Amino acid sequence: MRPLVAHIDLDALRHNYQLAQRCAPQSRSVAVIKADAYGHGALACARALESCVPAFAVASLDEALVLRRGGIDVPIVLLEGIFSVDELALVDTHRLWMAVHSRWQLEALLAFTPEAPIPVWLKVDSGMHRLGFAPAEIDAVWHALSAAPQVGELHLMSHFATADATASAHYHQQWDCVHELACRLDAPLCLANSPATLAHPETHGAFNRPGVMLYGSDPLEQANAASRELKPVMTLRSEVIALRDIGPGEPVGYGGRFCASEPARIAVVAAGYGDGYDRHAADGTPVLVNGQRAALAGKVSMDMLTVDVTGIDDVHIGSEVVLWGRAQNGAVLSIDEVARHCDTISYTLLTGVLPRVPRRYHGARALSDETLR
Repeated sequence: MRPLVAHIDLDALRHNYQLAQRCAPQSRSVAVIKADAYGHGALACARALESCVPAFAVASLDEALVLRRGGIDVPIVLLEGIFSVDELALVDTHRLWMAVHSRWQLEALLAFTPEAPIPVWLKVDSGMHRLGFAPAEIDAVWHALSAAPQVGELHLMSHFATADATASAHYHQQWDCVHELACRLDAPLCLANSPATLAHPETHGAFNRPGVMLYGSDPLEQANAASRELKPVMTLRSEVIALRDIGPGEPVGYGGRFCASEPARIAVVAAGYGDGYDRHAADGTPVLVNGQRAALAGKVSMDMLTVDVTGIDDVHIGSEVVLWGRAQNGAVLSIDEVARHCDTISYTLLTGVLPRVPRRYHGARALSDETLR
C-alpha cells in the first residue's frame, strides 16, 4: 500500500479548541467543522470535541445530517442557512440552528410551523458583501424575528473580511457597524472568527466561531502569543520510494524546471497532486526528510514529487517524509509556510487532501477508519 497517510492528532484538536476558549473565557466557542472539518474528517473531529462544545457549525444541511447520523446530538448551526424551503422540515426534525441572511429565507421561516422554535443567527452584511441583510434593514428584520413564535434564541452575526491583518481600516468599519447595531438592539453577538478570536477581544460575543485555528493553522498576518500556541492537527506523512544521484546541469521532473547546479541527491516521494498536494508548489518548498528540512526540486507529478536531499544524513528507501505537520523526531513544518510557497492558503491545502489519502486518527476519542465510514 502507498505510504502516504494523513495522521490526525485529536489531542491537538482539543488543545486548539481549549486555546480558543482561553482567548475568550466569557464567550462560548462554536467549533466550525464545515468542509469535512477542513479535510480532517468531520465525524471524528466532532466526536473528539462533543463533550466540550456548545455547538458545531457547518455550511449546509447535508453536512449537518452526516453528524446527526453519526450520533452527534449537540446543536449544529447552518452557517448559510437553508438552500430551499423544504429543508426547514429537516432543520426542525434534527433540532438545528440556522442563519438567516436573505429575504426569501426570512419569509420561508415565518411561514413555517416548527415543532419547536428554531434558534436563529441573523446575518448582517457589515462590509464583506457576500451574505447578509444591509445594516439599514436589520432593525425591521430583527423585530420581525423577535416577535415570531417560530424563532427561538436570536443572535446577530456577521463575518470579518480583514480581521487577520495587522492594521485594517475596513476591519474597524465592520466592527463599528455591528457594534452599533448590537447596542441599539441589545442583541447578543456571534461574530469572532479565528483571527478575531485570537487577536480582537473586543469582538468576543455570546458565541465565537473558531475555524481554521482549531486545526493548527495560524490565520494571523503576524503571529501573536496566542497563535504561537497552536498545534498542528494534520501531519501529511509519506516515505522515500526511490533515490537518484544526478550531476550538474541535469534536470528533474516534467519540463525540467529544476536543474542541478552541482552534484545532487534526489529523493522520490509517494505524494502528488492526485493526492491533493498543490501542483503549484515552487522549487524550494520545504519538506521534512528524517525530521530535517529539505526542499522540493521539480514540478509535482500526479503520484510523486521530488526532493533535494543532498547533505541529509541516512536517507534511504522508506525514510520518513513529512509534507506538513510533525515529524517523528518532533520537528514541525507549518502548513502556513508550505502554503506560502504554493501561493495559496492553508485552507486550500487542508481541504484539498483527496479521499484516496487515508486518515489515521490518534489521541482523544480516536476511532478506526472502519468505524468512521
